[in-house]
Amino acid sequence: MASTNILGIRNHTFDPVWHVQAAVIVALGLQLALPNEFSAGPRTVLPLLEALLLLALVLSTPRLPVFESKVRRIVSVALIAVVSLANVYALGRVAGQLLAGGRISNGRELILAALNIYLTNLIAFGLWYWELDGGGPGRRRARKNHERDFLFPQMQSGELGGGWHPTFLDYLYVSATNAMAFSPTDTLPLTRRAKMLMLAQALVSLTALALVAARAVNILN
Repeated sequence: MASTNILGIRNHTFDPVWHVQAAVIVALGLQLALPNEFSAGPRTVLPLLEALLLLALVLSTPRLPVFESKVRRIVSVALIAVVSLANVYALGRVAGQLLAGGRISNGRELILAALNIYLTNLIAFGLWYWELDGGGPGRRRARKNHERDFLFPQMQSGELGGGWHPTFLDYLYVSATNAMAFSPTDTLPLTRRAKMLMLAQALVSLTALALVAARAVNILN
């Protein structure tokens, strides 16, 4: 009998979801490390809420061969949305203080906050891509290429990509390259929602790097 992980997915058939769990835990840690002045409320409130949502995600997932529960999908999207909104709020707080007159005098703290926001953004959009592509991890393997949100290079090669399916690490890589290059690299967005997500990610990354980090360097100098 095939083993299942705590999200109820059979490891030999579907995506190894422990990658997703590890990424969420890292995102929680990054938000705990964010200074209170940039957090949406007390530092522990949002990470605690996200941890509760993650627990709800575990409990709401049916232990079935097909990972396509509507309840699981709603909870999963809610979890990712909380992480994303909290990160955008933190970026807005930092940018707002800078544009209001440069009341931040601690350059090192600002650089760490910018790095924190950038890394959280990278993880959050990796989660978005993984959850939304082709209807989610429980459905996309049955979808044809033109029904997917992303076109990976392996999907275009019959011999090289035979039986190949993207996992969360592939979507995390897409997120990382988009955050660094501000554009698609080897993986192409096929749908408008995928393009808009990549655009939103690029804008957050650009703001964090160009506005916050550049200002922090000036403070240090």
